[in-house]
Amino acid sequence: MKFSEFPYIRPHMDEFESVFRQRLEVFRQAGSAEEQGSALHALNDLRSEYESMGSLAVIRHRVDTEDAFYKEEQQFFDDSHPRYEGLLNDYYRALLATPYWEAMERQFGKRLFDTARLEIGTFSPDIMEELREENRLTSAYTKRIASARIVFDGEERTLPQLARYQLSPNRDVRKQAADAKYRFFEEHEEELDDIYDKLVKVRARMAAKLGYPSYVELAYDRLNRSDYGPDEVASFRKQVEETIVPVASSIKRRQADRIGVESLTYYDDKFEFPSGNPAPRGDADWILAQAVQMYDELSPETSAFFHDMVDRGLMDLVSKKGKATGGFCDYLVKFGAPFIYSNFNGTAADVRVLTHEAGHAFQASFGGRFGLPEYIFPTMEAAEIHSMSMEFFTWPWMELFYGDEADKSRYAHLTEQLTFIPYGVAVDEYQHWVYEHAEASPAERKAAWRQIEKRYLPHLDYAGMPFLERGGYWMQQSHIFRSPFYYIDYTLAQVCAFQFWQKAEQNRESAWSDYVRLCQAAGSKSFLELVSLANLTSPFEDGCIRAVMGDLEAWLGQVDESMLTGAPKQPEQD
Repeated sequence: MKFSEFPYIRPHMDEFESVFRQRLEVFRQAGSAEEQGSALHALNDLRSEYESMGSLAVIRHRVDTEDAFYKEEQQFFDDSHPRYEGLLNDYYRALLATPYWEAMERQFGKRLFDTARLEIGTFSPDIMEELREENRLTSAYTKRIASARIVFDGEERTLPQLARYQLSPNRDVRKQAADAKYRFFEEHEEELDDIYDKLVKVRARMAAKLGYPSYVELAYDRLNRSDYGPDEVASFRKQVEETIVPVASSIKRRQADRIGVESLTYYDDKFEFPSGNPAPRGDADWILAQAVQMYDELSPETSAFFHDMVDRGLMDLVSKKGKATGGFCDYLVKFGAPFIYSNFNGTAADVRVLTHEAGHAFQASFGGRFGLPEYIFPTMEAAEIHSMSMEFFTWPWMELFYGDEADKSRYAHLTEQLTFIPYGVAVDEYQHWVYEHAEASPAERKAAWRQIEKRYLPHLDYAGMPFLERGGYWMQQSHIFRSPFYYIDYTLAQVCAFQFWQKAEQNRESAWSDYVRLCQAAGSKSFLELVSLANLTSPFEDGCIRAVMGDLEAWLGQVDESMLTGAPKQPEQD
């Protein structure tokens, strides 16, 4: 069945709850581990129906936020999901009370029980209204950002469509595009401040009602972080500040010299090459055709997986009016289908997001086989290893997309990922500050962001742009609104992905074997257990970052600067 044919039926919550509670009682009253295992699968069948309909509604709403039907369905799930979380909480309590603990753990794995223990502390009927408000506020943010209609170059543009102008070799065009983007945020600054202020306060109320010292601890439990906490993350941030920030600053100085500017302004920061940033040589359909060839040649597993994605229409790739920004992968359990969502805009990000989300989808295709919703995806920092590492495993095929600029694309990729890490940890430190100072004003939050930003991103020059100078840059980062404390996961995973890059440079076959084994384990283990399974070093281990930086700097150091500064290439015609 193709994605366009997936039937959507809104769950009837009273009926759903009645059936769920009936099956939960069968689970509780089971006379053996075998009976209880069967009852658990019956509950999960019911969960897969609800969760698949929720995913279908969210995807179709985000594809067209102006579609009245799916806008209403998104609202339905925003309102009903806290009720569903309450049912799950009852299930987890029953699971932890099983008299057949050892047999159930042997059958379903320890990770399921660890998840249950974390989940039961993060929910109470007392926070139902707060959960609904949180959903409404995050949807309001998504809608506001998707509403952007910016007239530029004679046409209305969405924010993703504006991005390619911000990479123009013409500096005036870059500045005009960046100014147009930030004018949109400045025009809606008060509204976005209000949304975030309400989100911070509603999350603080949830934490207080659940007995947590602050939302920080609640957020870590909500993310199922079972084998590390804020102290380990703070230590990781310190490693980044000491080891990566100086290297990133050096890369940025080299970039400024290369493009002929004294300092990297907000409209120069993403422009890396005087010959223009590398871009794919064709449109979305052409990119997809190259990707089919790439995944055919990469491995038998990726060939079968990607053909299924294409044949069933399990991707919506191109930016268009009314489509929500961003890129993500979801998994619709009922249909056994991963789904890739992105906003192609004619830049190198198109290839990057496709390979990134394909990494998620490839892993989910294994996770769906466990029959447990908890195991489809691992925790977020582990999940990002799959996506970021897939970006590196596809390096040998970049000529398909970029022709004679493939090496330039690899250089851009490596430097962007390396210089991203300081930004990623800045976002994390900012969120710790925000939720440790939940009563701070919007102005105080922006001032805190600006101070953190200066430490981790000392190269940035906002050149008198008032919105950015007063600390507004973070407002465009949807994770801060929608998925608090998620962003550090990208940086932890990036350090792991760099290790896969190292391993692939030395022995590609062995590295791919480790990667597939990691994907096959899906969410059945914790983050640090998965890192060990893949023969990687924990990012929290002192010296881990230094161990990868040597090879990264050596690779970057041997790049021929003339390759990066040559005359602009004309796109090949196909």
